[in-house]
Amino acid sequence: MIGGLVQRARAFVRAHWPALRLRTILLSVLVFAAVLPGAGAIFLRVYENTLVRQTEAELIAQTAALSAAAETLWPGARSLPATDAQRAAPGYFRPEPARIDLRTDPVLAPRPPVRAAAMPLEQSAVVAAERLGPIMDETSRTTLASLVLMDRNGAVVRGLGRGGSWRDLPEVEAALSGASATVLRRNAAYQPRYDMEWLSRASGLRIHHARPVVVNGRVEGVILASRSPRALFKGIYQDRGKILFGIVAVLGLLSVLAVVVSRGIARPIEALRRVARDVTHGGGAVPPPPATAAVEIRDLYEDFGRMAEAVDRRSRYLRDFAAAVSHEFKTPLAGIQGAVELLQDHADDMEAVQRRRFLGNIASDARRLSDLVTRLLDLARADMARPEVGAAVDVRRVVARIADALKGGLTIRIDLPTDLPRVAVPEATLEMALTILLENSRQVGAAEVRITARVEADQVRLGVADDGPGIAQGDRGRIFEPFFTTRRSEGGAGLGLSIAQSLLRANHAELVLASATTGAVFEIALPCAQAGRGSS
Repeated sequence: MIGGLVQRARAFVRAHWPALRLRTILLSVLVFAAVLPGAGAIFLRVYENTLVRQTEAELIAQTAALSAAAETLWPGARSLPATDAQRAAPGYFRPEPARIDLRTDPVLAPRPPVRAAAMPLEQSAVVAAERLGPIMDETSRTTLASLVLMDRNGAVVRGLGRGGSWRDLPEVEAALSGASATVLRRNAAYQPRYDMEWLSRASGLRIHHARPVVVNGRVEGVILASRSPRALFKGIYQDRGKILFGIVAVLGLLSVLAVVVSRGIARPIEALRRVARDVTHGGGAVPPPPATAAVEIRDLYEDFGRMAEAVDRRSRYLRDFAAAVSHEFKTPLAGIQGAVELLQDHADDMEAVQRRRFLGNIASDARRLSDLVTRLLDLARADMARPEVGAAVDVRRVVARIADALKGGLTIRIDLPTDLPRVAVPEATLEMALTILLENSRQVGAAEVRITARVEADQVRLGVADDGPGIAQGDRGRIFEPFFTTRRSEGGAGLGLSIAQSLLRANHAELVLASATTGAVFEIALPCAQAGRGSS
């Protein structure tokens, strides 16, 4: 069952995997690797600021509860419980969020010692302190916060510095004016306890929060609470489960990126390398590119597949070519060798006529070999030809020149439009192709050849039709094969059409047999040049 689920999951991924470029994969990995340290540092800073705000929120909650208790226990307080209508009124509930920020809030000096009070302690505050004392002690014992109660003059009536005054502290001043306030101060008693504690900005700080005690609509006192924020490393230890989850998530993302790199780059390249070794030894087929491969890798697979097909096609061509050349050379060489042996053995006994006949055969076979070598060189040059950049040839002028050169014994009719566009094929290539076609028409006994042209899309399609005997049905599929000829007895090498086709293909043109029933009709598809129209 699990195996089936895995297979279905893999099939789903292959079907829906997006086409990613190689640079996208590598950029994603590098960006993630570059961002990770910064993200970790930002996480630590944000987490530490969260710990500080958590401590502030705790102080706000403690002072809010103590302030409410003091307002109830203060002598002369006339506080009544809120009615349902008051609770339902808008604005009754006023949550007070934590606002402290390690990055923007200033850090004040350590809290100074109390100063001498300018006025005696308020008796009502002393009475309230006695009533509130047990609550403050229990709260301090549980929360480890330092709690101080002051009267409306800022004099301490309970807690650290009793009898003195902290009226000049900015947080106390704000509370005496009726607003709660929180400040950051340096902790004068701070002593590092961990080696890595210097990484924490809040380790040497202390949070101070002051809240007014409002009795009968008047500020009668201040609750001042302070404590050190939770240590960064202690917080990390306490939140180790969440942090461990984050680490696992990061490692999971790294694993996903590793899989993406492996399936998108490494594995396809390894598979292609194995296929390359097989192709080198004459076997192997190029598999389709994996669905998870990068776009460039897929293109590489396609290009390699075309290259393998071209190599295989060229190998077969070379084998067939070697066999054909061997056959073509063997016949005249055998004739020359036989004639030479007869002349060597019986030259003295031969009549002069016989000797001249054998020598003529040798000369004829030598000429045939010379013509064959010349044609083979032409075919080799045609196979190695490269397209000429920027060619823009006037077809009408080339056709007129070839027709004028080959008109002896052959009527050539030209029917070309006057606004025929120029073609991106060199003049020499077009001249040789037309010469081969016209010479073939002459050799098969045609009396008339008609040359026409039409424009289709971005091509000029040049037609060459003769009135010769045509081409037999069985020979039509082989006329472009090297060494195929029906005129071998007359010295034909069977390379002309192969040379013409190779030259044209090298320049992105094409030569095809359009019809061969009554006469031969060849068509040359020539790509149009970018240089506009030819002259008339």
